[in-house]
Amino acid sequence: MAAPKKGRKQGAQGRPGRTLVLILIAIVALTGGMFASGHTTPRLGIDLAGGTSITLEAQNEPGQKNAINPTNMNTAVDIMNRRVNGLGVTEAEVQTQGDRNIIVNIPKGTNSKQAREQVGTTAKLYFRPVLTGAPTGSGADSGKDPGTSPSPTPSGKASPSATGKSASPTPSATASTQGRAVTEGLAKDDAKASPTPSTTPSGNASPPADAATGVAADLQKQLDALDCATKKGRAAASEKAGRAENSEPVVACDPKSQYKYVLGPVAVKGEQVSDASAVFQTQTGEGWIVQMDFDKTGAKQFADVTGKLVGQAPPKNQFAIVLDGEIVSAPSVNSAITGGNAQISGGFTQQSAEDLANILSYGALPLTFKEASVTTVTAALGGEQLEAGLIAGAIGLALVVIYLVLYYRGLSLIAIASLLVSAVLTYVIMSLLGPTIGFALNLPAVCGAIVAIGITADSFIVFFERIRDEVREGRTLRPAVERGWPRARRTILVSDFVSFLAAAVLFIVTVGKVQGFAFTLGLTTLLDVVVVFFFTKPLMTILARKKFFAGGHSWSGLDPKRLGAKPPLRRSRRVSAPVDPKEA
Repeated sequence: MAAPKKGRKQGAQGRPGRTLVLILIAIVALTGGMFASGHTTPRLGIDLAGGTSITLEAQNEPGQKNAINPTNMNTAVDIMNRRVNGLGVTEAEVQTQGDRNIIVNIPKGTNSKQAREQVGTTAKLYFRPVLTGAPTGSGADSGKDPGTSPSPTPSGKASPSATGKSASPTPSATASTQGRAVTEGLAKDDAKASPTPSTTPSGNASPPADAATGVAADLQKQLDALDCATKKGRAAASEKAGRAENSEPVVACDPKSQYKYVLGPVAVKGEQVSDASAVFQTQTGEGWIVQMDFDKTGAKQFADVTGKLVGQAPPKNQFAIVLDGEIVSAPSVNSAITGGNAQISGGFTQQSAEDLANILSYGALPLTFKEASVTTVTAALGGEQLEAGLIAGAIGLALVVIYLVLYYRGLSLIAIASLLVSAVLTYVIMSLLGPTIGFALNLPAVCGAIVAIGITADSFIVFFERIRDEVREGRTLRPAVERGWPRARRTILVSDFVSFLAAAVLFIVTVGKVQGFAFTLGLTTLLDVVVVFFFTKPLMTILARKKFFAGGHSWSGLDPKRLGAKPPLRRSRRVSAPVDPKEA
């Protein structure tokens, strides 16, 4: 037996069974993961599952002519996302449309009236002084966060260190050499420390008061009962705090520092913040900080409240920045902040600094929104759309199968099996993408899956036609498969690359439901490459060894006579005529 030529890869040709086993193991693993996760069906979008679609149109406040810009619109989207998520909705979509509209899609199962009130009203940003606090793992949510526990006795001795990090669990503040106050943000290594409530009674609390904290007994009970360890508990707390009057003390959660606080009446309103920005501080080595400026009224109010906080024991030397009833930051103060500007620093990343700056800016955002339209999509209508889409897909698939059977006969079995594998992979992956990245199958996405049927079938046709061309040249089936595959492979890769590129560009430049079409098209295009390389080609290699296909059966789709094949290629041998002895 002649040894194979060097440089020729025999593994891919001689062991196609291993490749088939590999892809089958992957399918079983993905399917098992789907059932283990409990999400056995793709998550449906609002147009299929039903829900409410709200279109909000931005309007300038009086005296603000150029307030409708991408920065303000994106900030508004961030705030609305926070509000919708506070309702416990995980499938809502909030996105801009054009230059002045925001679309809010809320799926069924959500209180649409409450959602409209949440996203349609202006955000409420307030500065409130802290009266007392406790870790998230105390009171009603004790046991849910065993890593934290309240301090057994009030200390009142904590003070900021020389490095700027606080010995208390809260941020600290010091006045700068230029007369501006520098309010330091929460350090990461302080996030789980215990609070040190002051033993000095608060002037904001009305008797009877808790002996340990100096706040009203009913507020202390509310703080103990407050559940900040769960999303539902935080949403309920923020909703209640958001409805409270400005003159009322409230209890609120700080999810970032895992603390809950009793807050005093509103000291400064968010409208008094004239500007806020994230800045990278290189001179002092503080890194990312947030600068905020107040208007004339806000500067006076902020100076008054910070002056009262100076000298208080933690956590009463803190003020809380509260957005829609939820604390977004609770820095402490070591000196009165005058001049109408302040810097918040300490442990910020670029993203966290920009997020806080956006929230502070929203307090003075010169935009209001009015409802341009509210559309309710019923589940029945969504079901009808889904049914119509599935019927269209079934018709398209049936036509493709009929064409393959009539034209390719036995080869159509390979194509149908490949389509089934592609369909299983698509379904399982879509089901898994729902809980992992929030992918929702909407009607355009269904259209993308239908279009993908033709793209996948086209890959099989390219491969089959290359094989048939080799058979027409007079080659037997096994060498025809191996010679036709490299040419077909290049064509398939180029075709799928163009389809994927179109899907990627469409996904980037579009918004909303069109992105669902682009995402599905791109996903199915990638799966087409996987199926053709790891299933169709190995299966064709195995079946080429079977007599039904290798012998050119009339129903195999590879009958040499039907294909008009040339005579088999044979090596020619020269036959010399015998030499006549007489002539010799």
